[in-house]
This record gives sequence, C-alpha cells and structure tokens, in this order.
Amino acid sequence: MMTLRPADARGGANHGWLNTKHTFSFANYYDERHMGFRSLRVINEDRVTPGAGFGTHPHRDMEIISYVLEGGLSHKDSMGTGSVITPGDVQRMSAGTGVQHSEFNASKVDPVHFLQIWLMPDEQGVTPSYEQKTFSAADKQGRLKLVASPDGADGSVRIHSATRLYAGLFAKGERAELALAPERHAWVHVAKGEVQLNGQVLKAGDGAALSKEALVTLEGVSAGEVLVFDLA
Repeated sequence: MMTLRPADARGGANHGWLNTKHTFSFANYYDERHMGFRSLRVINEDRVTPGAGFGTHPHRDMEIISYVLEGGLSHKDSMGTGSVITPGDVQRMSAGTGVQHSEFNASKVDPVHFLQIWLMPDEQGVTPSYEQKTFSAADKQGRLKLVASPDGADGSVRIHSATRLYAGLFAKGERAELALAPERHAWVHVAKGEVQLNGQVLKAGDGAALSKEALVTLEGVSAGEVLVFDLA
C-alpha cells in the first residue's frame, strides 16, 4: 500500500529570511492526519537567505539529520562542534539529554537549501553527540547508498533509531530497488527532479508512505535526488 503526500499539500510559511515547507506537523502548522510516519517525525525543506539563520535553541531526545541540497549551512552547538555542511554531507546530531545549537547560511551572497529531518530515538536520555560524513555523487548515482543506520554499516552515520536512511541520485532511466523486510515500512522523499516510485511519478517535494510492500522501486524520470527511510 502506498499513500502519497504531494508537495503542494505540505504546510509551511514564508518568513522572508526563511521559506519552509513541512511534510509533517511542525511549529505553527498542525494537521492531526500528518504527525509523522513511524519514527519519522519531521521533514522540513528550508530555504534560508544569505547570512540569515536559526539562532541558538535547544533540543532533547531527538535524532536530527541535516541534508544540504544547495549552498552551505554553518552549524555550531553546545558540545563545541562547529562545521559547514555542504551538498554530499550528512550531519547527525543526537540531542539526548539536551543540546543547544544554531544553524546559519554560511554565505553572505547565496541562499542555502536543505532538509531538516527528525527521528524519534529508540532510547531516551543518551549522551548528546555529533557525527558528519561526506558521500560523493558517485556513491549515490543510480543506486541507494546507506547514509544513516543504527549500526553505522557501510560507512553510514550512526543513529539511535532502528531506521536505515538511503540517498540516491537518478538520471533518466536509472533504476534501483530496495527490499523491505516483513513488518518494515518506508517513507520516500523526492528532494529534486522527478522519479517513478513503484510506477507512480513523484516530483520534487513529494513524499510517499509504503506499508506491506516488498520492494521500493525507483527510476529516474528527470535528474532526481531521493531519500528513502526504511522504518520499523
């Protein structure tokens, strides 16, 4: 069974410095039909103007993944971590017992376009931690590359969640499959371009929930970038 979440049905707001789209209920956007899917709680697509960003704010008991599509995102946190996240990078922050951080557009000239992803952890009260890794375009071209997992398999960042997150780049006609174990579910988010998901065309910003499906099958329609969440 596949349930679509069209891009234009998402919530969100344009604050001038921030244009944001919310796949699930977040901040001032509330829809009881869209509170998350399994352990996936947030997918926000954010566009931030040059030099602007989110000032220091707290988080706890959440696995937070930042995935940059264009530009650079400057991150600083109360653990003493600081970095600039660019396309190809996957940053994981485990908020655990509590952490404060800020996120700003690293450029004074160009906008930044990124996805902010929250996953509910399997265990609360963990020690806050941070990890960032780079996955090249070649790693993801025409295939689904594991970028986050509970065991750090295949060089992925390690998360405190029984979730496996894959990223893929698909030119027209390129195809990949992901087998889903019994009782597992998937959420697919199209970040760029257009792809066919199990025969259904999805465009940038679209999402889809899959349950009781044996396979996730993706094929490029136009140059696309896709995230696939394999969820308990």
